Amino acid sequence: MKKLDVLTPIGVVVGFLFVAFAIMSNAGLSGFGSFVDLPSIFIVIGGLIAAMLVSFSLKELKHLGKVMQESFRDESFDHHGLIRTFIVLSEKARREGLLSLEAEVEEIGDPFIRKGVLLAVDGIESDVITDIMNAEIIALEERHRKNRSLLDKAGEYAPAWGMIGTLIGLVLMLKNLNDPSSLGPNMAIALLTTLYGTLLANLVFIPMSSKLAMRTEKEVFMKQIIIEGVVGIQSGQNPRILEEKLKVFLSHDELLKHAEAEQQEALRDDA
Repeated sequence: MKKLDVLTPIGVVVGFLFVAFAIMSNAGLSGFGSFVDLPSIFIVIGGLIAAMLVSFSLKELKHLGKVMQESFRDESFDHHGLIRTFIVLSEKARREGLLSLEAEVEEIGDPFIRKGVLLAVDGIESDVITDIMNAEIIALEERHRKNRSLLDKAGEYAPAWGMIGTLIGLVLMLKNLNDPSSLGPNMAIALLTTLYGTLLANLVFIPMSSKLAMRTEKEVFMKQIIIEGVVGIQSGQNPRILEEKLKVFLSHDELLKHAEAEQQEALRDDA
């Protein structure tokens, strides 16, 4: 289940606020304007856009907004619910046979679980099921990697264009050393482009990419649990043994939550 991840916008806003506070604490509110320079912004943003156009196709660039939007969402994974699902399916399969699960599949919301269970119902060997489902995981990782590469490249290009702006500013400054009035604006371009590029890379693009990479790892981990559950059902494992096998994927805190949930369900059944 996906929901808004408030930490991403909070982190970005807090980062910019602390930078602004650091500037104003030394330069004051009136001096804050010295850190806003349109030529520097044009160099960094324009150069970044140009580099992205060269690196990616228009079809790929259309996904950039969606990829950035995904970093503002968080997907929760219910490990306990997943284990309970496989226990119920395993018990039914042992009582009524694998074919009885075909009716249960329609009520399962996760398409990856549905696919695995249907493969088991069709009589596919466990090794083949594992290969098919692992291939889907590999494809998912590759899709996510390609999407993250948009943010990774933007994180590389932004500080690079900041350095290009710095070189432009230094060249302009050195060419006009005899004109003291031009030294300040040229020096501003030289330094502010690096500031802008570094901020964009280290506060926006790279952190967003890192968050999406961690979410991919969590999703892959969840799918590995699903594969073990499907293989356990296909091989006719005892539901209790299957539960113990799936519980090895849980952390200590998740094991405690799982045990508490099991106790509550047992109390409800007794009642």
